[in-house]
Parts: sequence; structure tokens; C-alpha cells
Amino acid sequence: MIAPSKIKFEAKKKRSENYEFRIFLKGNADDKELDEQFRRLHKELFAGYDCSRCRNCCKMYHGNIPEEDLAQDAEYMGLTKEQFIEKYLADKDGENRYQTQNAPCDFLDEDGNCCLGDCRPESCKKYPYTDQQGRWASLYSVLDVIEVCPVAFEIYERLKEEYGWRYRR
Repeated sequence: MIAPSKIKFEAKKKRSENYEFRIFLKGNADDKELDEQFRRLHKELFAGYDCSRCRNCCKMYHGNIPEEDLAQDAEYMGLTKEQFIEKYLADKDGENRYQTQNAPCDFLDEDGNCCLGDCRPESCKKYPYTDQQGRWASLYSVLDVIEVCPVAFEIYERLKEEYGWRYRR
């Protein structure tokens, strides 16, 4: 598995190749079978991976807190809802989510854990979404994810092997 500090560099080297493989999958993969392949590889690779030693997703993105989670998250942090918003969050977007003020995410602890614990947003819990349905329809977004997450990068590389796909420049 690629080291988290090298993932962006390695993924950029393969950007054209990965885009071509995406085109191949769009034209050749069965959507349900592809979802199953992603789920299987996700389960296999994340079983032996400690995300707290990477946290590229938290380092490279702003966090997004849904409005309906604000009261619970504020209470967990020992703050009022207003204090929580003022201390950690920027303006609300069009989907009733607040973005953290900073990237890396304001909730990323030095030890690689989220200071929101189990209260962290579903979007964070599900990242990199490689075990979610609809991968065929969202293969373009997978290209962004493999530049951040070493496990997602490895999943994509293993899919190339499973399909017997070779890059032809």
C-alpha cells in the first residue's frame, strides 16, 4: 500500500491511466457487479488498515456538519450550538450543511482521531465511499478519491488487475 504522504504524487502520475480505466469500466462493467467488487475490496483492504495513521481525507478537505447534527455535536464538545458554530464552522451551504473553517478539518486531533468521536458526520464515516452502491455512476468522483486515500487507490489498482486491463499510451 502506498504511504499516505505519497498518494497524491503517485495518483497524479497515473491520472491519464486512471481516467482511461474509468472509460473502460463505463463501457464494460456491470453496475451491480462493480459495486460488489468495490465492496469486497473495500472490506478486505480496510480490515487491515488503520485510518488514524493517514487521515489524508481530514487533512485535505474541510469537514461538513449537517444542520441536524449541530446540537448533538455541540453538546458532545461541551458547547452551546452557537458557540460550536462560532468556534468551528463557516457559513451554511445550500444543502443545510456547515463547512469547517479550516482544512485540515478543525476536528482532526493530533493523534489522527476525530474529536467528534462517534458523532462525526456520516459523510466522514463513509469516506471514501468505496463500499457504497452506485460506484459505476460515480466513477468520475472516484478519480478524486484515489488521489487522497491510499486504500481507494489500491482498490482501483486491484480492479485493473481483476479486469486484466492494461494502459496503452
